[in-house]
Order: sequence, then C-alpha cells, then structure tokens
Amino acid sequence: MSAQQAMVARHFAALIAEAAGEGIPKDVIARTMLARVVDCWREERSWQDVANELRFTADSLDPDTDFEFMRP
Repeated sequence: MSAQQAMVARHFAALIAEAAGEGIPKDVIARTMLARVVDCWREERSWQDVANELRFTADSLDPDTDFEFMRP
C-alpha cells in the first residue's frame, strides 16, 4: 500500500468510527465524501474529465471483469 493510500485509509477509518459514534451510517459518510471529492476535482479539472474518472471507476466495479487497460 502506498503512503497516500495508507494516509487516506487511516483518516477514512477514523471518520467512519466518529460517524458511527454519532449514529451516522457509513453509507451517508461515503456519499458525502464522494461529493467532496468531486468538488475537489472540479477545482482543477473540467466536468468532462471528472465524469470520465467516475465512469472509469464505475466500469471497474465488477470484480469478475478485467480493467480496461488489462489484456487477457
């Protein structure tokens, strides 16, 4: 795991724990975080680029499907 992945994982786990203590479902926190991530991206990227990023992520959700950049 990279340093940035470890940092985000640590902070996200703390956020989820804090939310649980306040009775906020992790699904609500995840949707709110996604909205903030999109806001962050939109500060420096076009909406089309952000949409492409989200589309790629959505297209890569199926664990039984190879990523687009992988070859069989």
